[in-house]
Amino acid sequence: MKATITDVADRAGVSVATVSRVVNGNYPVRRATRARVEAAIAALSYVPNIQARELNMQRSSSIGVVVPGFENMFFAEVLKGIEDRLRQSSYSLLLACAENDSAQEKRCVMDLLARNASGVIVVSPNTETIASDFYADTAGRLPLVFINSYERVPGISYVTSDERGGTRIALEYLLRCGYGHILFVRGEKSDSYRIKEEVYRAIMQERGTFSEADILNIGAGNSLETVDHTMRALMRRMEKGAVTAVFCCNDMMGAGAVNACKRMGRRVPEDIAVVGYDNTSLSRFIEPKLTTIDQRMAELGAAAAQLMLEKINRETTRDILLENRLVERETTSCRAK
Repeated sequence: MKATITDVADRAGVSVATVSRVVNGNYPVRRATRARVEAAIAALSYVPNIQARELNMQRSSSIGVVVPGFENMFFAEVLKGIEDRLRQSSYSLLLACAENDSAQEKRCVMDLLARNASGVIVVSPNTETIASDFYADTAGRLPLVFINSYERVPGISYVTSDERGGTRIALEYLLRCGYGHILFVRGEKSDSYRIKEEVYRAIMQERGTFSEADILNIGAGNSLETVDHTMRALMRRMEKGAVTAVFCCNDMMGAGAVNACKRMGRRVPEDIAVVGYDNTSLSRFIEPKLTTIDQRMAELGAAAAQLMLEKINRETTRDILLENRLVERETTSCRAK
């Protein structure tokens, strides 16, 4: 016979309301009490009635998440952080891919709204979508949380990686190691790339070494072609003059930079250093292993999920900023210069 919420309450020695709070995650419960309820749920193989829960709460038990693409491991690791946190509150994910396209991103959000999602988390929202006032209009219709967006829209909560600080850490590290001529590789239509470029320009201009020719925009930064596009763009640039280091706006571009050096017969890091960004699994898989900046992706996701729960349960809006950290591996060496 299928266990009921009353069976769980009796076994745990608590009220039905307490079991409901543990299952729904909408009110605080003492740790010891929560542990007893969770043990009873496991022992009885209790499965909550999702439809009844949604009727009782008058909202869906699903949270929508929109990502620019699936090719970049960054998004998968952020998603894991979101899912791990939401699972604790008995929410599930509805996942949508914007395919690096503003119009598709709008369709994804509207589809999630039509599916009655309780809220939508947008990872690296498209700058064209933000400029169109789409999100300003949508924020009044459902809870929204942005991950890594720098254009503020009223009514939206933000969790942001400190990419300004992380970029400065990476560039100053390369300069300290003696890599003086640093190329900058970015993609298009993302605040993340724009913010990093602003820092790069400022530092190079301070040194009197800035050149527009040292900024390479490879187009779509989160596609299947990102690695190859980066490799080809850098190979063309290397043919035009000496380069000592390459700073890349994500690890996929970093992998492309390492491939370019191999194709051109340049040793990494002895001839050219490469620094990526994100600290995805890819940075540990390539050879030599990629020095990168850690965006703490799982923490980004978990923080976004927490902000979403706050918006749903208490209608509060706030921002979270996470520091970035340098992860030094094999594509840089201060002993090399």
